[in-house]
Amino acid sequence: MRVPAEWWTWTVDDFLDAYRRGTLHPREVVRAFVDQTEALDLKVRAFLHWDPEAVQDAVRRLSRPSDGWPLLYGIPVAIKDNICTAGYPTTCASRILAGFIAPYDATAIARLKAAGYVYFGKTNMDEFAMGSSTENSGYFPTRNPWDLTRVPGGSSGGSAAAVAAGMVPAALGSDTGGSVRQPAALCGVVGMKPTYGRVSRYGLVAFASSLDVIGVMTRRVWDNAVILHVIAGLDEMDQTTADVPVFSLDAVRRWESHRRWRLGLPREAFAEGLDEDTRTAIQTLVEELARNGCEVVDISLPHLPYAIATYYVICTSEASSNLARYDGVRYGHRAAARTFREMYARTRAEGFGPEVKRRIMLGTFALSAGYYDAYYLTAARARTLIARDFARAFESVDLILTPTSPSTAWRLGEKLDDPLKMYLSDIYTVPASLAGLPAISVPIGKDRQGLPIGLQVIGPPFQEERIYQLAMWIEALRPFYREVPTGVAA
Repeated sequence: MRVPAEWWTWTVDDFLDAYRRGTLHPREVVRAFVDQTEALDLKVRAFLHWDPEAVQDAVRRLSRPSDGWPLLYGIPVAIKDNICTAGYPTTCASRILAGFIAPYDATAIARLKAAGYVYFGKTNMDEFAMGSSTENSGYFPTRNPWDLTRVPGGSSGGSAAAVAAGMVPAALGSDTGGSVRQPAALCGVVGMKPTYGRVSRYGLVAFASSLDVIGVMTRRVWDNAVILHVIAGLDEMDQTTADVPVFSLDAVRRWESHRRWRLGLPREAFAEGLDEDTRTAIQTLVEELARNGCEVVDISLPHLPYAIATYYVICTSEASSNLARYDGVRYGHRAAARTFREMYARTRAEGFGPEVKRRIMLGTFALSAGYYDAYYLTAARARTLIARDFARAFESVDLILTPTSPSTAWRLGEKLDDPLKMYLSDIYTVPASLAGLPAISVPIGKDRQGLPIGLQVIGPPFQEERIYQLAMWIEALRPFYREVPTGVAA
């Protein structure tokens, strides 16, 4: 059976209630999502490693709760292919890691297991999370379920497309400069990047260590909050996790009691280059929020225009260091060669794709002798200024609203030959990443071509609860989760 129409609007609580009443069993639910995936993924290509037998085996291993019901009992969750999942492939969509099987679980996966989730395969991505369209996968591009000729965004495009197409109710992604939020916007789903340090990075394959965060993608805001609540918290395996209490789900559930937010609109985020349909959709929603008790404040983030340049110096510098470990010596692809030097060079030449090579070279240059101060050190200073802009803004507002993406989904291949144009698609998501702030993308409508539009809500550090409360309200005003993507509609 394919996923029933009503399931498109269900939350994880609805599934759990059905399990408790005995009207549904997790095996039936997983079977329906397997059928949906088998029917649609040949067109969408959301999954990179997907084995229906492995999925069915995962649900068979579930034991019926004897003392309370775990928050995610029997809920299928797909995993981005750069998050280690013991016994399953973790290739980062790169040929240099072809065939690599993770020997251990990331902390986020271990916590999902403890909450009773069902493993549902590994999703496609831009190689090593470097890209904004999932066209940089070392294997094949993923397509947007709303229009199969268009990109799903990236780098977590496989996770976003799988959720949008109803193949799975939830998925994990990773966000370095917008890789959860931007594809969520382009595919019409909810995507949350938590505060840096909220979720353990143990088991997340590193791209840029000072920016990488595991995030959550779902159809419903509530589901997003539940999954983040499960995976969040201090972890002794990751010294960058913060010893801060995890937000309250009860407070998120009581979102209707919070209707007098001071919302900041940065003028720099609504300047030239923003798609007019996106501008109109956000303006209409903001006016509605204002009529219902919110105070809308015009603010400035003066260093926002420098965010893209700052980000691409910092992330490429960190990537050039992190990716040095892929040398053919310990794991992954090893090229045939007569000498070690030749093997090392051939392995990396054969294993890495063009975008990864480009970023390694950019980062190596930025860190090289004579250029470190001019590039990396200057970018680090600019990052501090961007973070200070946000800190000042949050002295006068509760939350900040911006577009998630300057445009809706573009056509496959449209930006592949213009890296700068591709990089600019993250112009609104990168600033929150540089500042380490939590941010969510919520779908708020469609443009004239019928493609989803996303709104980004940014909050102060560790204020995911506040963000979810406003996102719940926005979802009530714009219940986009009821929409079925036109590209895969039966």
